[in-house]
Formats: sequence, C-alpha cells, structure tokens
Amino acid sequence: MATLNIKDLHVSIDDKEILKGVNLTVNSGEVHAIMGPNGTGKSTLASALMGHPKYEVTKGSAMLDDDNLLELEVDERARAGLFLAMQYPQEVSGVTNSDFMRSALKAVSGKDVPLIKFIMDYEQNANELKMREDLPHRYLNEGFSGGERKRNEILQLKTLKPKIAILDEIDSGLDIDALRIVGENVNQMISPDFGCILITHYQRILDYIKPTHVHIMIDGKIVLTGGSDLIEKIDQSGYEWVKEELGIDFEVGKE
Repeated sequence: MATLNIKDLHVSIDDKEILKGVNLTVNSGEVHAIMGPNGTGKSTLASALMGHPKYEVTKGSAMLDDDNLLELEVDERARAGLFLAMQYPQEVSGVTNSDFMRSALKAVSGKDVPLIKFIMDYEQNANELKMREDLPHRYLNEGFSGGERKRNEILQLKTLKPKIAILDEIDSGLDIDALRIVGENVNQMISPDFGCILITHYQRILDYIKPTHVHIMIDGKIVLTGGSDLIEKIDQSGYEWVKEELGIDFEVGKE
C-alpha cells in the first residue's frame, strides 16, 4: 500500500500565497475528489506536488511513502510513483505517441521494455479507451481534439501504473461517451496498488469514478471533508452554502 501524506503545505507564485496550509492523506485504494470554485488552489496543488518550477513551496511537507517529494526533481517524483494528468496536455512535434510512451515507461521503471509486450499492452489499453487505430504513429497530442488528449493522458496512466495519480480536470472537453469511457477505465485501476486525487468542478465524472473521500477547497485550504453528501449539496446549491455553513467569505479568480 502506498501513502501520499501532505502536511501544512504553503505554496506561492510571484510572492503571492496560493496554498495556505493544505493537509491531505491519500492511500492506494482510495479516490479523493477535490472540488471548489476557480482560483482556490486546486490546480496549484497538483502542479506544486509534481514539481512545476514556477510554484514555490514556502512551508510544509509532501511525502510519498519514504520519499520526500519536495526534495526530488520532476522525473524523480515520477519514478517514485507520482503521476499528473494535466488539465491542458501539451503537444510534442516529431515524437510519436508510442515512442513517447515506451521511453516514459523505461524511464520510470528503469528497465528495457520488450517491444512485443509493450505493443500488446499498449494496443490493449488503447482499445479499452476506444482510441483511434492510427494513434501509435501520430505525434504526441499534435492535432488531437481536447477529448483525444484527455484519453491519451489516461492511456499514459494505464501504461505507467503509478502509485498515486493526480487527475486535474480530466472531465473537461469530454462528451458524455468519452466521459464514461475515461471514468470507467480510471475506476477499474483503483486497487491496493493505486489511488488517486481527482480535481474537478462537476459531479458528472464522479458518476463513473466513485470517490471514497470528498474535499472542498476554498481560499487555498481544504475546509470541508466528507462523502457523497458533499457532492449532492454542491450539485444542488453550488458553493454558496459553504459560506453559510462555515460562516466564511471568499473571492474566486484565476489560478
């Protein structure tokens, strides 16, 4: 079993504090949904944990089992078992999707991957995501629709098999059929060897990826934690009820 343990995490960008003391423990076998208005720090949390250089951690800790993530480079965090499915996947010209996947798998595992086994696993994973047959020969995300890019992120997830994944708004840009396919594929991965943080604005993805924990983030902190009842309240009343429930006020903006 793997454990991601975040304690009192403070993160700034351009001297402006975005995260103001995040505490969160995620075990493999669990799905932690983080919800909240725009500008409250959800994507900042994802980027900071993965090591984006523009985010400065000013206080706190983030441990993945015995590895201090904050002391590791981005590639070392990936090898430790952390994965980020990005909100806006980038395209890379001149590198085919299959070459990228095989190189990433070798880098993370530290082992050469037999070509035949890689091809068989890759094609099976792509078929389960109902992706186009020309996918292996296309350049990474080049010319992909928004939905194809999100499926490709999940293809990487299924290929690399990390301990803990951070899924940053993987539901954006997906039509209802793609949403179901992506959600079911992620849900099938949840096991004693794999857990995830799911960052989302909407309930719809949670119809397919069933959270074990639901957290509400406001103004750089997790202010409420519960179960599916929180999802229902947000779906019915938005985040206005949080102000009334906790007696707090907040402004939203761009992260």
